[in-house]
Amino acid sequence: MPKTALYNMEGATVGEVELSDAIFAAPIHEAAMHLVVRSYLAAQRQGNQSALTRGQVRGGGRKIYRQKGTGNARHHGNRAPQFKHGGVVFAPKPRDYVVGVNRKVRRLAFRSAMTSRFNDGDIIVVDSMNLKEGKTKLMAEALKKLNATRKALVVLPGRDENVIRATANLAEAKTTYVNTLNVYDILNAGKIVLTKDAKESVEEVYAE
Repeated sequence: MPKTALYNMEGATVGEVELSDAIFAAPIHEAAMHLVVRSYLAAQRQGNQSALTRGQVRGGGRKIYRQKGTGNARHHGNRAPQFKHGGVVFAPKPRDYVVGVNRKVRRLAFRSAMTSRFNDGDIIVVDSMNLKEGKTKLMAEALKKLNATRKALVVLPGRDENVIRATANLAEAKTTYVNTLNVYDILNAGKIVLTKDAKESVEEVYAE
């Protein structure tokens, strides 16, 4: 069973914690992670882009000149794609970009991502994440002491208004909860800061 240091908000080591083999020492499946990231990014797309095809553009019913004898190419209306104000070839239409991924693959990708980040030394476990006030300065100081100043992902077991408010104005940090933690955020983060309670919740929810 892997182990890692347990820190406090001052950046000092206060002990050691054991990590679940199922989450932090799992086989790394790159294909599963790639599929889940694709699914996540595709779901961010609105899919409401639209353009008119040649048959939908207004006008162009009359043949622009006779078929033969002009020396020009043969055309019908002036709403063909090559003309100004013409329709669009293969025009985009509203569509759903969802990439379906089943539950087992999502779990496999999650465990692979967490293991990968742990192997890279990017998982930081703190005993707690408590702020007296929701001040950006306090959160910035805490992350600096934890050496997590670049793209820090703070994972909380539940909603904490002070932590959320203090992190909101930090360009290089964001908060998330155990139940909203996803593979894209895990792989995209510079450092992942887990509270001890959040770590235990992750192990409980995703170890199956």
